[in-house]
Amino acid sequence: MPLEIIRDDITRVHADAIVNPTNEKLDGGGGTDHEIHKAAGPLLAEECRSLGVLPVGQARITKGYDLPARYVIHTAGPVWKGGNSGEEGLLRDCYRNSLELAKEKGLESIAFPLISSGSFGYPKDRALGTAISAIGNFLLEHDMTVYLVVYDKQSFMLSSKLYSSITQYIDERYVEEKPAARRRSEVMLEEAMMSSVDSQAIPRKSKRSLDEVLGQMDETFSKSLIRLIDEKDIKDSVVYKKANVDRKLFSKIKNDVFYKPSKPTAIAFAIALELSLDETRDLLMKAGYALSSSSKSDIIIQYFIEQNNYNIYEINEVLFAFDQATIGV
Repeated sequence: MPLEIIRDDITRVHADAIVNPTNEKLDGGGGTDHEIHKAAGPLLAEECRSLGVLPVGQARITKGYDLPARYVIHTAGPVWKGGNSGEEGLLRDCYRNSLELAKEKGLESIAFPLISSGSFGYPKDRALGTAISAIGNFLLEHDMTVYLVVYDKQSFMLSSKLYSSITQYIDERYVEEKPAARRRSEVMLEEAMMSSVDSQAIPRKSKRSLDEVLGQMDETFSKSLIRLIDEKDIKDSVVYKKANVDRKLFSKIKNDVFYKPSKPTAIAFAIALELSLDETRDLLMKAGYALSSSSKSDIIIQYFIEQNNYNIYEINEVLFAFDQATIGV
């Protein structure tokens, strides 16, 4: 589970380390900083006093004391001053330096809140975008489980432009499930029409001959995945990281020709391989799945494929915002 967005109280998260968004004095003054100090007990404040001043964007580590986490990584977040004072670079430093410190200490998991998005005034949608980007960049190079912890719905906000665009896209395509008595022929007709429309609207990345299509009909998901990786000449490590999938799970899929992944995992590999909509449907079919117009999650996936945006962290950001299960994890 490289990056998972969860709704929880960060003081209750079981991870090797949790990140404390603090100020340069590390004084546990308010907000999440205060709650972490309160949950950890007085010894945390005592150790923090020994660390001296913490420059904005830098990170320091202490014990976790009474917290479920073994360690607390403290980082001083930037105060929002309008966006023209280097705030984004400093916020990226907070995430990058915290992750590098966790790596240096040999930690396998770390949990972040949305740094600076509270009393420091950083706009929530911009704070979220920076967090996803900084963590995602790190995970493309390193193996670590990272949790982005959101306390409530109000603290997790997409840009209004993106939210409106996806909402409209869903409204135009979402079809409520009909009663179980719906005729199978109606379902088949609808799917055939959707496939025809999509194939005209979305250009294939590569044309396949009839022989190739017929030759791949009996492929299992595992065989199809390995073939696609070879065809695209991508390293295995790049594929499972871009899919937001654990290395051990990828190994299971690769080594068991009959392994059937979950639908979110199958979609994640289609995203990692940057497949077209038709190619995505083909790969999902190998695992016994299909994209559905009665699934908001599937429609959101289709939106990103049509936009040629294959950043799985951004996709999961949107899925979470729309109360849908994330993919890959």
